[in-house]
Amino acid sequence: MNKFDTPPAAGQIPTAPVPIPPPSKHQLALMIWIAVFPTLTILNLFLGELLGGIPMVWRTLILVTIAVPIVIYAVMPQLHRVRRAFYMRRAR
Repeated sequence: MNKFDTPPAAGQIPTAPVPIPPPSKHQLALMIWIAVFPTLTILNLFLGELLGGIPMVWRTLILVTIAVPIVIYAVMPQLHRVRRAFYMRRAR
């Protein structure tokens, strides 16, 4: 126990955190799909008219440049938290 840990309450036994296994290939594929599809759909709704006259390759490059950081830094951490909460609930 380090100085930042709070001691267990009276009568409680300290427990080690439940190790969460990494997602399987199928779980990760589903999580990525759940993150990417809505992100790209929303970006297309908001930027579709603005990018409509640009060639497809450039339009795709612009959308991917915006979507990847959103997915990696905002959406996927939230999905990993949801997955962790699901595993913690099942571990009880």
